Amino acid sequence: MPTVLVVADDLIWSERLATQARAAGAVARVVTRADALAEALASAPDLVVVDLAGRSFDGLAAVAAAARAGVTVIAVAQHEEHDLRRRALAAGARRVYAYAKIHADGATVLAQWLPAAAASRGREHP
Repeated sequence: MPTVLVVADDLIWSERLATQARAAGAVARVVTRADALAEALASAPDLVVVDLAGRSFDGLAAVAAAARAGVTVIAVAQHEEHDLRRRALAAGARRVYAYAKIHADGATVLAQWLPAAAASRGREHP
């Protein structure tokens, strides 16, 4: 079963993202602090989802750490935070989704990024 690492310290969003990862057919692991990120990345998750609004960690640093670890990383942010979204892409996020999109269609979005889902469709990640 693929693993999704959720990097989010907001209780509602961390639980929502973990629930959506499970609905997408993955095992979800939540990290809420920067000091736990390196250990979690060492477990080689299939996908990392970073909430860029985290308060107990630097979201851009979390994106960069996941990208350096060779893990596919996507992020979530407010739709109007254009500069933050650009910086997340520059740090290594493959895509930054608006909270509204993830709230409405998160399980489908996450499933598209999971290796098994992409392989079964015979295409690269979106």
